[in-house]
Amino acid sequence: MANVGYVTLLLSLVLASYSAIVSIIGARHKIPELVTSARNAALGVVVFTTLSVIILEYLLITTNYQVKYVYNTTNNVAPLFFKITALWGSQAGSLLFWAWLMSIFAAMVMVRKWRVMRTLMPYVISITQVNLVFFLGLVVFVSNPFELQDVFPPPIDGQGMNPLLRHFGMIIHPPMLYIGFVSMVIPYSFAMAALITGQHDDVWIRMTRRWTLVSWLFLSLGLLLGGWWAYDVLGWGGYWGWDPVENSSLIPWLIMTPFLHSVMMQENRKMLKRWNMTLIILAYSLMLNGTFITRAGVVASVHTFAQSAIGPLFLIFISIMFFFSLYLFVNHWDELRSDNELDLLLSRESFFLFNNLIFIGLAVVVWWGTHFPLFSEVFTGEKIVVGPPFYEKTTAPLWAVIVLLMGVAPLIPWRRASPTQIIALFRWPAIVAIFTVAVLYLAIGITLWGALLGFALCAFTLTVTVIEYWRGVQARHRKGESYPMALLQLIARSRRRYGGYLVHIGVILIAIGVVGSRFYQVQTQRNVAIGESFSISSELLGVYEITYHGLRSVPSMDDRINTEALLSVQYNGEQVGELMPLRELFVLQQQPMTIPDKRSTLAADLYVILAGWDNQGETATFKAYINPLINWIWIGGFVLICGTLVAAWPPSLNREVTTTSRSRLAKAALASQ
Repeated sequence: MANVGYVTLLLSLVLASYSAIVSIIGARHKIPELVTSARNAALGVVVFTTLSVIILEYLLITTNYQVKYVYNTTNNVAPLFFKITALWGSQAGSLLFWAWLMSIFAAMVMVRKWRVMRTLMPYVISITQVNLVFFLGLVVFVSNPFELQDVFPPPIDGQGMNPLLRHFGMIIHPPMLYIGFVSMVIPYSFAMAALITGQHDDVWIRMTRRWTLVSWLFLSLGLLLGGWWAYDVLGWGGYWGWDPVENSSLIPWLIMTPFLHSVMMQENRKMLKRWNMTLIILAYSLMLNGTFITRAGVVASVHTFAQSAIGPLFLIFISIMFFFSLYLFVNHWDELRSDNELDLLLSRESFFLFNNLIFIGLAVVVWWGTHFPLFSEVFTGEKIVVGPPFYEKTTAPLWAVIVLLMGVAPLIPWRRASPTQIIALFRWPAIVAIFTVAVLYLAIGITLWGALLGFALCAFTLTVTVIEYWRGVQARHRKGESYPMALLQLIARSRRRYGGYLVHIGVILIAIGVVGSRFYQVQTQRNVAIGESFSISSELLGVYEITYHGLRSVPSMDDRINTEALLSVQYNGEQVGELMPLRELFVLQQQPMTIPDKRSTLAADLYVILAGWDNQGETATFKAYINPLINWIWIGGFVLICGTLVAAWPPSLNREVTTTSRSRLAKAALASQ
């Protein structure tokens, strides 16, 4: 079976290479049969990569330890779920998984857009298949998941999956990021195809807008799930540690976000053509860079795989694709000139552009901090790691400006606005922000100016967004619709706009959680005996008293030895429940894991970790945290995902047909004139 799996990989590589070359020949020599053949070959890649994945899954499920990958990622006691997800549990399998997803996405584009974009499709096929050739080449020649053991008979048990990956959040976190990364290749391929064919209008943007939203959606999901995993498993009381691999996923997101905003300016005002092309090239290049950091093991992280030979190959491929993109971009510089220019600084266009520049500034700061250890090692021989204080000091002001611009930009008219209009538009949001600060300072006791500023900006932007919804709902209500129906119809008939506003609300809720947990987190560490108590208090929320009642063993279905602490909790003198933090020991790897337990409310989390014990549990050491407002991060993430789904949801069939018919009629009328 392993040999069959390897043969299917070879066939996939041959078909992808054929498709990449023949599609260009067919387009250049105007031989449609060759382009169709290239398309069929690309569809064949899906078949053979799918077979490869099925075979590898079969080998994992049946624990065929003659295969090195199976031996390294699973064992006899692993549950079926973890045997299946071991597909992306190590480097070779994750590269195969990447290639498989890429082949599926490329095939979906070819099937869906084949008749609509016949001019661009040969080049889209070629560029997507070039990416597949690279990743399949890595799997076939460098990191083969079907490689066999040199020993006979094969081992009777495997090493098992990395204990850090045995968590639901981490199991689904990598596929979300992979889909986000892979789907980014689609808009990039259309952009390059548009340059090659000389189509310098916004057709490629309109054709790939939903692909871009899909990429952004899954990147967002991956980042949120990664934060949840870090909070729930790593046991350090936080959710984002500015780890290099976390950053490598965040950086493309920071580029895709302004792209989604600036494409509206190209569609509505025929502006920023060069800028949008620059952003899509950067997003694609940084996606490859993020994959390189994760797969090559060039930085120290709990997320990365071991160092391997694929690092230099990745650098070569990134360089080739970047300079290929740069050549096309520079060669078509004059044709990408925008039809319109900024009329006035006080306009929505200028605020959108400023918003884009802030996002780019954030991406540059995070990229520099992430890669600084590599540069320092090259030039000084010493790897100097940049820690969270650097990122917090440099990015916090930029994030604050972005939250403010989220409230300012949607209300500013296109082209130009007068100071009088600005004052009228922002009077009520400013009043709400000032009132919020007064209540927080006088009634709740928040005195840190950073927290007050953060909450004020959130209140300002949230008020702007609610006002936008209210205006639309009120206009429809005046026509006879009930308020609930008016809201539903408002969103249904303008999904992109109001889905975007829902995304803004999600971001604001996340910002509230970040501000609260960042400025007012409290922590303590205590060693107590059975029957003893310790307390942790917050000046804003009150006092928790935690009493230790001993340890107990918890049965496990696999090779873990689980030890659980029994704690009772009082809040402000009232009994509120129990906590049972867990310590897992993975016997085969001799690796301990601390799983916290939490008492969660909308106001705060009480987060407790069992750090260790002595004398069979007679005394135990606990770390406890109070994380104010942290659950608003996960609530905001859910709202953000819902908003993205609304914005990306395709229109109904009738509306799509009507829109297409109107477009054809307009083109026919223009042609007749």
